[in-house]
Amino acid sequence: MKTKLILVALTSILTTAIQASDSPPVGSAAPDFSLQDANGKRHSLSDYKGKYVVLEWFNPECPFVKKHYGSANMQKLQQNFTSKGVTWLTIDSAAPGKEGNLTPEQANKTAAKWNVHSTALLLDPEGKAGRAYGAKNTPHMFVINPEGKVIYEGAIDNKPTPYPEDIPQATNYVKVALDESMAGKPVSTPSSRPYGCSIKYE
Repeated sequence: MKTKLILVALTSILTTAIQASDSPPVGSAAPDFSLQDANGKRHSLSDYKGKYVVLEWFNPECPFVKKHYGSANMQKLQQNFTSKGVTWLTIDSAAPGKEGNLTPEQANKTAAKWNVHSTALLLDPEGKAGRAYGAKNTPHMFVINPEGKVIYEGAIDNKPTPYPEDIPQATNYVKVALDESMAGKPVSTPSSRPYGCSIKYE
């Protein structure tokens, strides 16, 4: 089973979506977007100006995503920071008919089943937000500060495996970036190479 997961992991990393452009540089203005959540409510990044925002690219079929949700690592991180006023937007940019794409009904069922604690699960079937951010993998993470600038971009942590047992030894880059910035310190690791399954764009 572990060998199979390794093969899936390597295939996913090697097939990183080439349709995505480069991510906005750290320190630059985060591109605005407007997407509907699973309940039809529209969310724009500009709605959350003045707040910290986390963007998390999501695919419930991806073993790397399952690693963090199956262990409740992602939910704990979401809950920890949304309780501190951080807006957490989970985004699904998979195209219709491709792996990871969710209908609104499926998105609501997944969010409930996995006990997701993000602010909203946003649907991006045309891939507009994903391409604007150069999102390549699931999970691909971004942290945006209250001034609307990207202060972190890349992987969720420094253990690029699909194995939950690696989480306790990992450095969680998103947590570190938020903790440091919210304490008025510079972000020590502002970018890293994202890992995970390729986003299946149109």
